[in-house]
Parts: sequence; structure tokens; C-alpha cells
Amino acid sequence: MRVTIFNEYLHEVESDVVHAIYPEGIHAVLGEAITRLAGADVGYATLREDEHGLTQQVIDATDVLFWWGHKAHDQVADAVVERVQRAVLGGMGLVALHSAHYSKPFQKLLGTNASLRWREADEKERLWNLQPSHPLMAGVPDYFELEREEMYGERFDVPDPDELLMLSWFQGGDVFRSLATWRRGHGTVVYFRPATRPTPPTTTQTCSA
Repeated sequence: MRVTIFNEYLHEVESDVVHAIYPEGIHAVLGEAITRLAGADVGYATLREDEHGLTQQVIDATDVLFWWGHKAHDQVADAVVERVQRAVLGGMGLVALHSAHYSKPFQKLLGTNASLRWREADEKERLWNLQPSHPLMAGVPDYFELEREEMYGERFDVPDPDELLMLSWFQGGDVFRSLATWRRGHGTVVYFRPATRPTPPTTTQTCSA
């Protein structure tokens, strides 16, 4: 399997705290895990590269594109977004991670703004495995917990998933569809929400996005 991981790679170079946790970028950590667990051939692309590192040649050589975006969704060129969309319709997989629900490729492929409820809180999250027999859930227990998480809550403005694989419950009482898939053309879009907080939050607030 040929995997490309896109990462904005901004927080890691702008914040000493984040750099200390991910000195080579969060994409490197993701790539190491994917290589170790899946034996994939992993390449990387970052926002500040020409064409964000996602040239037509790179996309043509990608079976699954992982997308990590957080603060610079609007800086992704529309031409690259259209390139990603065509590739998914042609059979490539797209895995949107955490805040990538607001990424341009995810929104374009799903046709909504993917808004949700959000709370920056230090909450326990329990993720329930809804489809134990699904290939993506192989080896995943009935549930697992993350001790310190920011909250993403319903309503999540996305089309009804073709497959809903995990549901999250948060200590504050909210729930969220945290692992879901959609078929688009010959390809598949996957959304996976969790992103464990490495340090305690400095503020707590509630907003509707």
C-alpha cells in the first residue's frame, strides 16, 4: 500500500511546546505507526511545499491519502483540492484526521461544511466499537478510553455515513460519530476524530461551529 500523509507542519515549527513533542512533525509520527502496523510505503507532503507536496505525480502514486489540517485550511489551493477530489472519485482513499473535518477536500467530497459542536475541555472520552467484524476494527476492543480530550459533539453536519464504526461519549455528556466512512465514486472517505491532548488546556470554552 502506498500512503501519503499531508500535514500543515505549522504548529511544530511555530510553537516550542509542540516542537518538543513532535520534533520531526506529527506526520513523521503518523508515518512511523502506519509503516510499523501496516507495512505501507509512506511519503509526506506539507503545506509550504510547492503544490503542498501533492503534485499530480504524487497523487497518482498514492493509494491512501491521510490529511492532518488544523489552522490553515483556507491556505490550501483549490487546484490541489480538485486534484484530490478527482483521485478519490477514481479510487484513492482519503482519511481525514481530527480537525481535518474542516479541510477543503473533506468538505468538497461530502458536500457540507462539516460543522460540529466543540469544547476545549480536559475530558475523558470513551470510544465504542460499533462494528467489531469490520476490517478497520480488527483488534479493537469493545471500547477504549482517552483520559484527556477536547470535545467534538453532535450535531456533526455531514451526510449519513455509509458505515458508522465508532461512537464517542465524553465526560461532559456529549456524543460524537468518531469513525465513519463514505463511498465517493470508486474511492472511500474516512473520518477519524481522536487526537489526545499532550498538555492540559489553558482555557475552557464552548462554541458551536
